[in-house]
Amino acid sequence: MTTITIPQEKLDKVLTDVEILIEDVSSLFNQDKIVKQRLAEIKSNPSIGKSEAELDLYLKKRGVKID
Repeated sequence: MTTITIPQEKLDKVLTDVEILIEDVSSLFNQDKIVKQRLAEIKSNPSIGKSEAELDLYLKKRGVKID
């Protein structure tokens, strides 16, 4: 079996990149959870989202990305 030598600085960079990717993927899944929670709030209190613009503003204030 062949031994591979990796400089510590390159390994550290790869590990940092992997951590960033994991955080990005995690935020995608968490965003879906946040949206579901906000929609439940809106259903329980319909006055929160009287118009689409007001609904978008409400969701943006709570950290939901609106495209």
